[in-house]
Amino acid sequence: MTTQTLDPLLGVARLDIVPVTEVTLDPMRYYVVLILGLVYALNIADRYVVSTVLEPIRLEFKLSDSGVGWLTGVSLAFFYITVGIPISQLADRSNRRNIVAAAMATWSAMTALLGLTQNFWQFLLARIGVGVGEAGGTPPSTSIIADYFPREQRAFALTLYALGLPLGAWLGSNVAGQIVEHFHSWRAAFIALGVPGVVFGLIILLTIREPKRGRFESLAVPKAPKVSLSDTLRFLWSQRSAFHINAAGAIICLWGWGLMYWTQTFLERAYGLTTAEAGARLGTIYLWAGIAATIATGLILALPAMREPKRIAFFLTAVVVCSTVPSFIIYYTHSLTVATAMLWIVVPAIYLYVGPTMALLLNFLPASMRAQGMAVSLLSANIANLIVAPVVVGFISDRLAGPLGSNAESLRYALMALSLTGFWAGYHYFTSVRTYVVDDQRIRDLSTAVPEPA
Repeated sequence: MTTQTLDPLLGVARLDIVPVTEVTLDPMRYYVVLILGLVYALNIADRYVVSTVLEPIRLEFKLSDSGVGWLTGVSLAFFYITVGIPISQLADRSNRRNIVAAAMATWSAMTALLGLTQNFWQFLLARIGVGVGEAGGTPPSTSIIADYFPREQRAFALTLYALGLPLGAWLGSNVAGQIVEHFHSWRAAFIALGVPGVVFGLIILLTIREPKRGRFESLAVPKAPKVSLSDTLRFLWSQRSAFHINAAGAIICLWGWGLMYWTQTFLERAYGLTTAEAGARLGTIYLWAGIAATIATGLILALPAMREPKRIAFFLTAVVVCSTVPSFIIYYTHSLTVATAMLWIVVPAIYLYVGPTMALLLNFLPASMRAQGMAVSLLSANIANLIVAPVVVGFISDRLAGPLGSNAESLRYALMALSLTGFWAGYHYFTSVRTYVVDDQRIRDLSTAVPEPA
């Protein structure tokens, strides 16, 4: 007996019915989430350390705000984007565990190499290497997790995975700042955070097993036709819920992570803090507020009432919209106390969206497109976070520095303008709900084939 699944974008695929069987209590699932969450933490730490030492790098290399944005943000994002799609295609067809292990060793080695650079061009080349390595981290990791947990548990599992965000931000801010102060060199922070990751790549290779692809769907993924990038892009465009979820994730990165990219520099300029002082202040907030928000989100998503995707979307809409005004106040006020208080409100909102957004997107994609779909999502997010935010904010700051007579005030106005994009992200989360029912049924039809008459 054979089965057929017909979709106007994917075509007809001849499949076998595969019964879904799973041991509910499998401790390996949570070990995998733990290890991949630590991978994510080191990925984020390697990014945050750049924000922490952004001002020392700018001063040593004699760059403008837009110039340092190009060096530290665009150089990574461009090659992350270029390499990310081919790697995600490979991840949808081959061993994802091996890809994550190799990627981690690569970007960690390149991060350590950043600490040995002596000029602009050396730094640029090493930063490109970091981007190439990081491209193989998150898409295959989230695809692996999706095959360790059934769809109704993925939001919770990916929220646990997202705990790597606050941990990594703390490492890249607080710990990196202390390293800079102790060694009196921004280069020491890169070396200290890069070397452990090379060893960690071996741990992944030796202790994590590659799961069967699509194990919780009845779709026999290995027998399905290979899906191209163009197939994935067409599907994402036609799957309107997935389109709006992807847009919301990209814009919230522009809003939240774009602001955080410059906040360390802003605190140093506006309030005269040292690299270590600003890093400690931000790192403490990243760690405790980020972990609290992520755990609280995981507990909320574990509630039976939150298993409906639309409720997750409404939850995210409310959080980001309500956090946009405090994000504006951070840069509007001239009080460090007020700015710090507002950061304690805004930072949790930046963290808690990650796991739920990944889960929503993965649930609206077939198993054969998950790594590529996640790569497209990360591509959008990284364009917003690592190209638009560093360059546009830097450009505005450079242009306003003369009229305002201060690069601290010019950066303040640029960040106030960026803070308002939070409302835009909320719009996309809210709009995505309109087609949830139709799009969810489409995924179920693709994943559960109807037998033909014998």
